[in-house]
Amino acid sequence: MPAAGADDIDIDVMANLDDLRRDIDRVDEVLVRLLNERARCACEIGRLKKEQGIDVYQPDREKQVLDHVRNVAAEGPLGPEAIARLFERIIDEARRLERRVAHDEVVGEGDKVS
Repeated sequence: MPAAGADDIDIDVMANLDDLRRDIDRVDEVLVRLLNERARCACEIGRLKKEQGIDVYQPDREKQVLDHVRNVAAEGPLGPEAIARLFERIIDEARRLERRVAHDEVVGEGDKVS
């Protein structure tokens, strides 16, 4: 037979989990907005690169970005290499957007090609 108050602990734990999950949902919303803002910048960079005849792939710049985020990662529980892996994917998507711009594909809301 459970000890008195065991149900209260389960309810408290579940309430805490729900609160934390709502916090994660809010953070996710902010992340999505920031990623889209970053993507809009990447599209503009793609336009400028196209106008100037600059290659989309810029390995030195990508290395700078990864070095920068590794340094910032020291501030939190995700280690520098975990952050670098996440940003490698973000950079891949930004490069894909830049290539689409370079090939005159219209990139807009919802990443639709017109």
